[in-house]
Amino acid sequence: MRGGGLSNLLFAAPMIIIFGLFSFYPIIRAFVMSFQKTNLITEPQFVGLLNFQRVLEDPVFWTALQNTGWFALLALIFGYPIPLIAAVLMSEVRRARGLYSVLAYLPVVIPPVVAVLLWKFFYDAGPNGVFNTILGWVGLGPFPWIQDATMAMPSIVLEATWAAAGGTIIIYLAALTGVAPELYDAAEIDGAGIWRKIWHVTLPQLRGVLLITLILQIIGTAQVFLEPFLFTDGGPANSTVTLLQLIYRYGFQNSLGGNYGSATALSVMLALFLALLSFVYFRLTSGWSKN
Repeated sequence: MRGGGLSNLLFAAPMIIIFGLFSFYPIIRAFVMSFQKTNLITEPQFVGLLNFQRVLEDPVFWTALQNTGWFALLALIFGYPIPLIAAVLMSEVRRARGLYSVLAYLPVVIPPVVAVLLWKFFYDAGPNGVFNTILGWVGLGPFPWIQDATMAMPSIVLEATWAAAGGTIIIYLAALTGVAPELYDAAEIDGAGIWRKIWHVTLPQLRGVLLITLILQIIGTAQVFLEPFLFTDGGPANSTVTLLQLIYRYGFQNSLGGNYGSATALSVMLALFLALLSFVYFRLTSGWSKN
């Protein structure tokens, strides 16, 4: 207090109050609701762990869990290395680098709903669909895309990667500016080619950023909702329903008042899992970004 702490607290008080009202209170309220039977209309009843039991006994839950894991795996396989490769290639460009940066970031600027509607048009399963027409030029297709239970999830991952890669590319480009040019010069004197410079200089220098973007992508893919909801609404045959979409179904599929107890129970389960995963991840990688 003698060092000016009171004035700092007064300046921070509006943000603390707003953050507590719109962030901390809903978290606490959701945790309480997970132990209640409530639809926000009738009087809530305490049911203990019954909501968690109902969620675990719901066969759609295990389908949604499997689909979310499948989406996360595909997103990591394709969506994690592509921004890094694009950023490294763009950093080597000597001309029009700003233009390439703008083009890479452009999908992020497009509203997600507009992007999904655009790609639904591209994914037309007919022979005259955009993608099927292009693939038909080389004798491939037509493919059912999001109308097929097997191809629906990879198709959604492809659009999600296109939509989100631009932001990660900009992060990598900014991190690449912090790599000392002397390291590349020294590697070149030692006879290192472009790939050895990337492996021995670029990637080690970006290790901290790579670890952060990896956990952020894992958390983001575990909470995917918009793309499966707008593309297929969880279909066909629940092949693209995700955990967040199941939470939405619990809470809002009934116009007379949803099962908010089960919705918040699943939300708490997902939040605890992601918190534990993040804790373990940072404990395991705490020394990797420094050594």
